[in-house]
Amino acid sequence: MYLAVKSVKPIDNYNLILTFENGEKRQFDMNPFLDKGIFKELRDPSIFNSVKVSFDTIQWDNEADLDPEILYKHSKKITE
Repeated sequence: MYLAVKSVKPIDNYNLILTFENGEKRQFDMNPFLDKGIFKELRDPSIFNSVKVSFDTIQWDNEADLDPEILYKHSKKITE
């Protein structure tokens, strides 16, 4: 299932709050990615906090990005 990301908010401990096009809010933990390639740069809080929506997914100022399918599949639904 492919759902576009409509908003992203960085929070503590390298986590993201994502809102998808279906209105669902999910929490994504970036920690498992922070030892890999370009994602190592995201350990710098100023770079991590630069995250924004780009097209249907998210991107940081260092040009790192993740596929929206990965974001959805590996995130947990937030129940409010």
